[in-house]
Amino acid sequence: MKISIADAFDLPEWLGTHEVRWHAESSLLLSPSVPGVVAAGPELTQQLDLLAVDAAHPQPVCPEPQRSAAHQSWHYGEVALLDVDGRLAAAVPGTRFDANLACEALRRVAKAVGAPESNFTVAVTL
Repeated sequence: MKISIADAFDLPEWLGTHEVRWHAESSLLLSPSVPGVVAAGPELTQQLDLLAVDAAHPQPVCPEPQRSAAHQSWHYGEVALLDVDGRLAAAVPGTRFDANLACEALRRVAKAVGAPESNFTVAVTL
């Protein structure tokens, strides 16, 4: 698995200007990686996963430099964005997600792209 730091400035401009809806493509409880998509209509979509960077069984899901960056960003009220094998992921300290943590991660993504929190709607499967 190849993981590197991604830059919010490389995201589509519409993420910061349109009302968008993020939805999980699987249950939050199945794994430390939750595939998802953020969309502002059928033509404006961006894949955006959530990654719990501290999960380590049966093997670590995130290399130490990116895990450390995720923790540092979270400490300062931000979220680190990672490229995980060509998929964009919001990196979150922890080992798994619940609805509150997923919403907080997406709130921080909204902040990263300069969008009002109210522009983001989150839909999850519990």
